[in-house]
Formats: sequence, structure tokens, C-alpha cells
Amino acid sequence: MTINAHRASFYALALAMLAAPNLALAQDQSPEQQPEQAAPAAGGLDEIVVTGRASASELRKAEASFAITTLNDATLRMSNPISAAETFKQVPGFWVESSGGEGSNNVRSRGIPTDGFSSVALQENSLSVQYDGGLGYMSPDQSFRFDETIARVEAVRGGPASIFAPNAPGGVVNFITRRGTDNPGGLVKYTWGDYGLHRVDAYYGTKLADDWGVFVGGFYRQSNGLRDMGFKAEKGGQIRATLNYEDGRNSFLLDVKHIDDKTPFYLPTPFTFDGEGKIIDVPGFDGRRGTLAGPENRRVPIKLVGRSFEFDLTEGSHTVSTQLTVEGSFAASDSVTFETRTRYRDSDMQRNAVFPTGSVQTLAGFTQSIRTAALAAFPGATNLVARYATDGAPFDSSSNGNGLVVGGNLLAVSIPIRELITDNRFTTQFDAAGTHSLAIGGTYGWFSYDYEREMGTTLLDIQDNARRLDIVAVNAAGQTVGRVTDNGFQRYGSLFDDAAMSVRSYALYAGDEWQITPALRLDFAGRFEKIDITGLVAKKRTVNLGDPTTLADDQVITAATGFDRVDRSFDDWGWTVGANYQFSSYAGVFARYTDTFRLPSAGEYNGNPLRTDMRSVPIKMAELGFKYGSPLLNLFVTGFHTKFEGVTFTDNVFNSQTNQFDQRFVVADTKTLGLEVEAVIRPVRFFDLTVAATWQDPQYKGFVYTEIVNGQPVLRDFDGNQLMRVPKLALRAVPAINLFDGRFRTELEVEHYTKRFPDVANSQVLPAYTVLNLNARAQLTEQLALSANVTNLTNEIGLTEGNPRAGSFIGGDAGARYFLARSIFGRTVRASVSFRF
Repeated sequence: MTINAHRASFYALALAMLAAPNLALAQDQSPEQQPEQAAPAAGGLDEIVVTGRASASELRKAEASFAITTLNDATLRMSNPISAAETFKQVPGFWVESSGGEGSNNVRSRGIPTDGFSSVALQENSLSVQYDGGLGYMSPDQSFRFDETIARVEAVRGGPASIFAPNAPGGVVNFITRRGTDNPGGLVKYTWGDYGLHRVDAYYGTKLADDWGVFVGGFYRQSNGLRDMGFKAEKGGQIRATLNYEDGRNSFLLDVKHIDDKTPFYLPTPFTFDGEGKIIDVPGFDGRRGTLAGPENRRVPIKLVGRSFEFDLTEGSHTVSTQLTVEGSFAASDSVTFETRTRYRDSDMQRNAVFPTGSVQTLAGFTQSIRTAALAAFPGATNLVARYATDGAPFDSSSNGNGLVVGGNLLAVSIPIRELITDNRFTTQFDAAGTHSLAIGGTYGWFSYDYEREMGTTLLDIQDNARRLDIVAVNAAGQTVGRVTDNGFQRYGSLFDDAAMSVRSYALYAGDEWQITPALRLDFAGRFEKIDITGLVAKKRTVNLGDPTTLADDQVITAATGFDRVDRSFDDWGWTVGANYQFSSYAGVFARYTDTFRLPSAGEYNGNPLRTDMRSVPIKMAELGFKYGSPLLNLFVTGFHTKFEGVTFTDNVFNSQTNQFDQRFVVADTKTLGLEVEAVIRPVRFFDLTVAATWQDPQYKGFVYTEIVNGQPVLRDFDGNQLMRVPKLALRAVPAINLFDGRFRTELEVEHYTKRFPDVANSQVLPAYTVLNLNARAQLTEQLALSANVTNLTNEIGLTEGNPRAGSFIGGDAGARYFLARSIFGRTVRASVSFRF
């Protein structure tokens, strides 16, 4: 189905959703519909947790033998996160980079050395949104949007997560949706933001009969984006409809969700230093709200072999997806239950963005680096001059107040994917030296995708919404005799990939929770998994398009005759054992050891079909925890140790001389020792304090390789260095005031992160930073509520990553006066009004 056809179906569904409130007015409002004002996130010790386990018995949060955080409905409404990744910030143990926007963010847990969601499972109703979260340019948060249909969140770090979910050694974050049998009633919510945001959320759910319920909900919004691109960069929404049955013994759910949504993908921007060494904005550029992407690169033709490809920046990260989920729980007898969950999705994902590449340079420095080759290419040329590509206006060392230039890759990636995931298990309870809750099950995952990647490398100036530059060769009379660039392109067709991949995964697992005494419980679980990866990857060749007046078309990468075949299989097994001892109903200790794995991803072969270094990565994790709950204090403290063995690290460095990426691979270990603390203190009724803190010492082990520098071998030894981009201390403290019998609540979020490094060598520092956010919510009547969220009150520059395209082993920007880095967003204000019925 085409994107336009998908869009038409989306709007039809949206109209149906907006009609639902009219039907709702005829329904009686039950007490279950009354809004609950916000409560601290670490509360709810009596909550029944369902994530990270497979069992027939109920388990309270206070009795879990693993680290789990729950975020209830009131907490989510209070913080009003703009993305799935933003919710992770409320969970200790996670390091989250949400500076990429609503999708394609990076999440790490307890010393995970890989990016994206490659080792953390994003789930919706206890089933992975995407079986493999490590596929290139296909993070699962691209196919997931947080909205008012989400009722609560459960997050498990480490522990049993990797046994009962695929690709989840770092943990599972499970977003649980509202259901009609919960009788949630209806809601309409409008949100305004100071970056051109207009958003409407709505839902309605009710019981059709005692055991049947129906629910429909979703959102639609548009905005200029948190970094202004000069056009409507965010546009779209989602809708879901759910039918469910629940009688206490058996349950059934049918859920259909459709997404048609465009969001920008934000990338590093330029920064510099003041006289005291403090990081500041480059003159002419706002590092908090600005972006190099802009209207001039909104639609640009890229010359390729036999055709021209139109790069369309307005597509951004465009996801058009329809998913169908069926789940059920059926009591075969008084002691045996069959549980099943199956999801199929059909998605088309387009990722178009301007990726700054190389390093920021002065115009003089850049022209000097290419001068010899450029003048030799055009006989009679004596000098190089810079002009704007669109209007020919001159560019010099004083332009924009900085005279700086940077490479810009106009990258377009298209990935249609079809995926089926099914998880089925039998659970039973029986008595034998205590009570056993046993589960035996399996997961099957199949997905196939096409991967098409096109790119052209441009030269950009440095300003908000950068413009393309041309470098032309002139003779002594100032006449043009040749063009180094063409329409701002240094190289047409600087990247090309065309792959078709298919993956089948099979997993068997079993687990037993053994309640030996009322105070002591042991649990054991194991998982065996096998993955088969097959596919075809187009061979490549380099072609000169034949224009003698420019160098930009001399090396266009395109398809060659034939394909390289991928046919790989991997398997491994893991296990976990845990013990929990309860001193009382609300105080206990637990210990756990997990020996697990991470199988290779099909995404590793998209551009490297012949690589032979991929294998299963062994992972070992140990944790020891204490938990306590009382009206005054809820406290969860977990110490952990994590080791990844034989991880393949990849360094993709953009070579400014060849305008292409050079790759290097190193196999090494990582080791992390850390402590998580989660607490809520309630000294008086009108005040509470929530604290989530993680201290860790994440290190590379055995990261040693030899590099050829100026023809000579140089040994690089980074053993013991801090894991890139992960802080040793992440602290989130939220003092809050509750007034008027809890009908008004205001929170000040204080987030502090210690220094980090953007490269394995730890050669460049990303300084420590503190960010303040303010949340407020007023329940004016039983139906009407107002809320406001102000992020980054002090407009702090907080760098979350450096310039990975200049080197992630050894940063290319280390020691430079000007450098690229991705910062958190500047101060933003959002305000909402919601009406329940």
C-alpha cells in the first residue's frame, strides 16, 4: 500500500475516533472514571507486576526478585513525556539520549555497550514492538508513539528480562494500554507548545457487557519541531481500537493500531569554547534550538547513474504502520492456563535527514585541504572561491559571523518491513515442598525487510537552517574554469546500499517460581534461541557520470551486476536464578545471577554481507537488592555487576578526502559495577520527594588494536577507559508540592549527569550538566484539568553525544576549537487542557 493510501485510511479512522465522544455522552459515568491526581512514581508496592516473568501466580512489586520500576497513569500524565525514550528517564539504571526527537533515540542499561534499543526490549502489552531492536535505522521507537491510550509502564532492568523477551539483556520496558473492561470512560485533551505544537489526544472506553469492553483512542498533532527546520516538521498521529473480554479466568484482546506520522531526526550541531574553556554557541548558530537542516535542503535532486533521486527532507522519519495484536489467556483446568500473544505489522519507514559529517572547518582551512587536487583537475585554475549554490552570492571568512563550513550528508533510507511475533506458554501451579508456579513456552519471530540507502555529500555553511556552498576553480582573471562541487554537492552518490533480508527466530523457555515458605521464594528460568538470517545484498561499483566541468560526479557508488548472498545461523542458551526473602510484606532482599546472550542482528549485514566476525555475545549479570515500603518511605536499592564478552565494536569514520566512510572493527569486553537507588519520601501530606539515581563504573576491557598512521603501526590500548557516552552518575530528584486536597500538584525535576566521553579513547569530554524541568497540574473539577510542562528551565547546553561520524574510537573533534555535538533541547513550554467524561 502506498503512503498516500495509508494516509487516507488513517484520516478515515481518525474521523471515527473523534466521533466516539458523541457516543460517550449517552453513557453513565462510573466512579472508576474519576481522575486520580499525580502520585510519586515509585509508589504502588501492592501493584501486580506482569513484566519480566512468566508465571501463573500473581506477584506484588514489593515481592519481586528483580529490579522493577512502575509508572502509573497519574505519574505519566504529570510528566507528559514527548517520546517513549523520555519515560525511560524516570527509571534508574537507564542512560537515555532523547535528543534525537520522538524516535531513533539511544537507551543503555547497566553498562550496555551498544546503542539504540539493541539490548533493551520496548514492549507493548508484554509483546515486543520489534523482535530485534538493533536493526539499522529501524529503532522500535520509530514504530511506537506515547499517547493517552497508555495506562501504565513497567520497566525491568537486567534479571529475567532476557529469558522471557528477545534481545533484552539490558531490560524490558513494557507500555500497557487501556482496555474497555476497565471502564476508563472518555477523554479529550488539547496540548499547545511554544514551538508551533498543536496536538489533540482522545479516547473512549466502556464495558459492552459484564465481561466485554471496547476502547478507541489516539492522537493527531503538528509542529515546527523542537529544532525549527523552517517548515512543519512534525505531522501525523495514530489511532487504535480494542475489543477485549475478561471474566476472571479467561481473557481475550483484539487490538488494531495504525500510525501515519512524520517526525524529524535531530543530529549534532556546532559548538565552540569561550575564553575560560566553557562550551558556548558558535556565532550565528543557536545550539539549543537550531539545526543545520532547513528549507534550502527541503527538496534537492541527487544525480545518480541513469537517474536523479529527489531527496525530500520533509519526510523526516516517516512511519506508516498498521499492526494487529491478538492475545488471550484460557484456563484449561483449575491449575493449567494457556497464554498466547501474537502480533503482525506491516510498516513502511522512511528516514531522511541531513547528517553533518567530518569536522567543522574555517573556509580557508577547507579550501587549503583540497587546493592541490582541485587546481590540478582544472588546467588554468589559479584559485578557489566559495559561492552559495542557489544564488551565486559570495561566501567568505566573515559570512554568518563565523566563516565556517561543514560537510552535510543528505541521507535517505527506505525500509518497508513485515513482521510476525507470537509468544505462547502454558502455566501451572502445584504443591511440592512449597508451591511451584511453572511456565513452559516458546516465541517465534519472522520478519523480512528491504533496505535501500542513497546519499549525496554536500558542503554547508554554519547557520540555523544551513545553505549549500559551491567551491569553484577560477583563473587569474577570475573566470570559472571548473567546479569542485556541483549544486553544493562534493560527491553525488557517496553511499549506496540495496538489500533484502529475511529472519526467522525460534526460542524455547521455561521457568519456575518456587515459594518455599511464606518468606522465601526461589525462581529459575532458562532460554534457548536460534536465529536464521538470509538475504541478498547488491554488489557495488563506482561510476564517473562524465561531466568534465565538475569533480562532484566522478565517483558515484551504484549497483553492480549480481548480489552477495547472506545465509547465517546462530544459537545460544541462557539461564537465570534468583532468590527473594521477605522480612515483612513491605521489606525484603533479593539476589540474582544471570548468564545470557545477545545473538547477531540481520542489520549487521545490510552493508557488509561478507563479514564473518559476528557471533553470539555472552553476557553475565549479578545483582543484589533491598526494598522497603512504609507510609513515610519507599526505598529500592540494587547493586549490580554486568559483563559483556567479545563485543564487536564498529568505527565508521567519514573520510573528507574520499567523501566516503572508512570502517574498522575491534572485538573487546566491557565490565560495569554499579548501584541503583529509587526512593519516595513523604514527610507530610503536602510534600514528597522522588529520587532515582544510578552510580556505575562502566569500563572497556581488552580494547586493544593496531592502527597504521603515516605508514607506521601504532598500538591503541583503551583498556579500562569509560564506556562512551555513559555517565558515572545519573541523578534525578523531584521535589513536589500537593495542595487543595491533592487537586493541585507541582514538581521540579532536577536531573544531573556527570561527564561523559564521545569516543572509546576518552579523548574529548562531554561536560557534566544539570537540567531543570517544571511540571504542574490542576484538577479544576472532576472532569476538567489543566497542566503545564516547562523543560530545560535554565536553557542549559547539555551534550549527549559528540560527532560519531568523525570517529567513535578516537574522536576527530578532540582538541578542536569548533566541534560537532548533539545537545538536549532548549527551553520549551507546553500547556494542556483535558476533559474527562
